[in-house]
Amino acid sequence: MVWFKALIAGFLATLIFHQGLFMVFYLGGMVPVAPFNLAPVPPFGVPAVVSLAFFGGLWGIVLWLILGRLAGIGFWLGHVLLGAIGPTAVAMLVVFPMKGLDVSAQTWVGGLMLNGFWGLGVAMFMRLMGARAPASAA
Repeated sequence: MVWFKALIAGFLATLIFHQGLFMVFYLGGMVPVAPFNLAPVPPFGVPAVVSLAFFGGLWGIVLWLILGRLAGIGFWLGHVLLGAIGPTAVAMLVVFPMKGLDVSAQTWVGGLMLNGFWGLGVAMFMRLMGARAPASAA
């Protein structure tokens, strides 16, 4: 059940935290593309934002797998840091080149900010859904 919660937390954090901050960037003229992209993406033709949220959900599972046993500040800081670094590195080193998109210092910094905020959202949703670190076997 906790894995499903992690999937939902990552999905929701993408729609609310990631795309919310992306909206702030867009309205501030820092990015040329609007958030909540509804253009269909192959192979299934789902809206791009739904595809992004699905992968955000998968990343949510990864974060829980690695950080779910942490408590206190380590839990929160871990989600922000791993949330910033993991998805951004994969996007910049794998996804952007595959799609022929430019990778620059600006895309790295923007990605780290967006995904760090997303990681905070994952942590928040996990706590709101009652997910807790397992009790130690001491």
